Amino acid sequence: MFAYLVRRLFTMILVLLLVTIIVFFAMRLAPGDPARQILGPLASQEKVEELRQELHLDKSIWIQYGIWFKNALQGDLGKSIASKASTIELVQSRIGNTLELTISAFIITVVLAILAGVISAVKQYTFLDNIVTFSSLFWLSMPRFWLGLMFMLLFATRIKWLPISGMGGPIGTWDNLIHLILPALTLGLPRMGSLTRIVRSSMLNVLRQDYVTTAKSKGLKNRKVIFKHALRNALNPVITMIGLQLPWLFGGSVIVETVFSWPGIGRLLTTAIFERDYPLIQTVAIGYTVIVVLANLLADIAYAISDPRIRLQ
Repeated sequence: MFAYLVRRLFTMILVLLLVTIIVFFAMRLAPGDPARQILGPLASQEKVEELRQELHLDKSIWIQYGIWFKNALQGDLGKSIASKASTIELVQSRIGNTLELTISAFIITVVLAILAGVISAVKQYTFLDNIVTFSSLFWLSMPRFWLGLMFMLLFATRIKWLPISGMGGPIGTWDNLIHLILPALTLGLPRMGSLTRIVRSSMLNVLRQDYVTTAKSKGLKNRKVIFKHALRNALNPVITMIGLQLPWLFGGSVIVETVFSWPGIGRLLTTAIFERDYPLIQTVAIGYTVIVVLANLLADIAYAISDPRIRLQ
């Protein structure tokens, strides 16, 4: 197990390095001049050249990356071009909001998917199974930006049950929880649709096993057979897929935060892209990568714990 963790940590470092290279070069190869965009069209060419030298934009792209990488190893990921604030501080001020939204959506995804998948498998080929299957395909096919707009139109504008956008009060307050409902549902329901189908398939495979038939023949209650024997074994191959929901949710949070004006790092990233704020984009990308890689690592560890055969390998 220790050797496995060491290999995964080494892989994480390589992934982070690769992400920094891709993001760094992609942003600098994009058309447009950040110095001109910051200073505006009326600024003189001399002022633009001074800013380009200050940002090292006058040097080759490899030298620029070398300067940034050297500073990054010292814990300095640069300052935002637009606000002049430390990019690390900007991300730290927003990451709690994104984690609140993403974890809430993750809970919605996992709980609803497991319940729906179990019901669909137990009631196979019934009307209830058809309803669950249709719902799963419906949520899976819905683009998040469109789903968010429809939720806003229905629950915030028409029947006015929930606020239309924003975060409300501090994390954990009632005002905050009310504002959280629509963004969390918008982010979580599409992933719930895909996970439901996986849980259903795994449950159907387990329900056909001999030990489930034996448990039923012993007179055990149907609920105990389903949740203690069948579901417990059906979740083993699903655990990895559950862990992979976090990367999808973090990626989708960029769109959802923009639609609902949720002050997280996804919205911060969108603003930075429009402003061509290179240092901030790179810092946010690294933050997302760290979270995603750690989520995958935790999923693999959970899978190894739940299945002794993985530990032996």
